[in-house]
Amino acid sequence: MEGLGVRQFQGRYAGKRVLLTGHTGFKGSWLACWLAQLGAEVTGYALDPAATPNHWDLLAAPATDIRGDVRELSSLMDAFARSRPEVVFHLAAQTLVRQSYGAPLNSWSSNVMGTANVLEACRRTPGVRAVVVITTDKVYANREWPWGYRENDTLGGHDPYSASKAACEMVVDSYRKAFWHALDAPLVASARAGNVIGGGDWAADRLVPDLVRAVTAGVPLEIRHPQATRPWQHVLECLSGYLMLGERLLAGDRACADAWNFGPAHADNRRVGDILAALARHWPELRWQAGPPSPLHEAGLLQLDCARAHSVLGWQPVLGLDEALALTAQWYRHHHATGQAQTRAQLDHYLAAAQAAGARWITP
Repeated sequence: MEGLGVRQFQGRYAGKRVLLTGHTGFKGSWLACWLAQLGAEVTGYALDPAATPNHWDLLAAPATDIRGDVRELSSLMDAFARSRPEVVFHLAAQTLVRQSYGAPLNSWSSNVMGTANVLEACRRTPGVRAVVVITTDKVYANREWPWGYRENDTLGGHDPYSASKAACEMVVDSYRKAFWHALDAPLVASARAGNVIGGGDWAADRLVPDLVRAVTAGVPLEIRHPQATRPWQHVLECLSGYLMLGERLLAGDRACADAWNFGPAHADNRRVGDILAALARHWPELRWQAGPPSPLHEAGLLQLDCARAHSVLGWQPVLGLDEALALTAQWYRHHHATGQAQTRAQLDHYLAAAQAAGARWITP
């Protein structure tokens, strides 16, 4: 059922069969929760959660939970046969830059062959109408320009994670051109988002989860690059973009079968140190200190130009960064005190904020 007496995404997801890869991960678990609230019949396909506690288990979302690896095509095909999806959101991936240095083949196999397998399963499954593949803002050949990258800028990647995600974009484009050019073919799009924050993320080597673990241990967190600037946004912001894109594909809008940036307002591109200081205002127990810089390459500046999503899709961020940080700190503080997730309450808060802001994808 849709919450707050509002209609979201033209009601397009109600009753739709949706297959979501990576549903046990951070963004995937939030998306599963939102899709269920929209009335979709959700099937998730993913590996076991990588951490304990984990957001997926806390949510107990009303979805069919299938465990498997996107690198195993036969297992993936079984999941497609069981769920008969009309819509596919592909989020399963190896998502960590530092981990990709230690196990580069895992990044390449998971991100490139995993994506190829998902697209192949879509190609072989009758009834698939819309496919949204999630990559990252790091797909661009980063020259550390002071302006944002646009969707038609050169792809690249210094580390195996970034390069494998850029290769994902090429896989998506290849399937679109080679197999899905007929008028009745599925429509496939890719979505590139920036640094995502929000409750329920316990991945290693990410700023907020590392900070939460440091609080639990009662020690300050060592920060490698406090001056690095990133496009920060709450998880629900990019998810609203993914859902908006999927809704347009379901409607048959072929112009949307392309690559899209979903990032924050320019003012919300902030230094890591600024994010830490802002979080500490909402959670005074947070402590950090500058540590030795990592010997591994990390970009100092990365920004997205989202003008196309604004003008064509009508997508806009709803939350300012300060509110996103407040919600994030509140989620973790509540979980730290009670062991419970505030996910559904924060989704309702976001829907109310979107309605007040006049977001195009939500109507009374």
